[in-house]
Amino acid sequence: MENEREKIRMRPIITEKAVMLIESQNTLTFQTGIGTNKEQMKREIEEMFSVKVESMRVMNKKGKKYAYVKLNAKTPAIDIATKLGMI
Repeated sequence: MENEREKIRMRPIITEKAVMLIESQNTLTFQTGIGTNKEQMKREIEEMFSVKVESMRVMNKKGKKYAYVKLNAKTPAIDIATKLGMI
C-alpha cells in the first residue's frame, strides 16, 4: 500500500498573515493541489515533519486549495517554519 501512495505537493505560504498565525495560533499555512483531501494532507505533514496535527481547516479559493494546519502545543510551529526557511 505504501508503494501506491504518491507524494503530495504542499507549498508553504509566506505572507504577513501566515507569520502572524504561526506566532499567535501555532498554525502553518500551505497551498496544495485541488485534488488532495484533508486526510492525505494531515498524514503527509505528520510524516514529513514528525509532528502531531491538532486540527486542520481547508479553503478553496480561485482554483487553489489552502490548508491551515494547527499543530499540537508540544510542537511550536515556529520551529517548523524556521526549518522551511519561512522565518
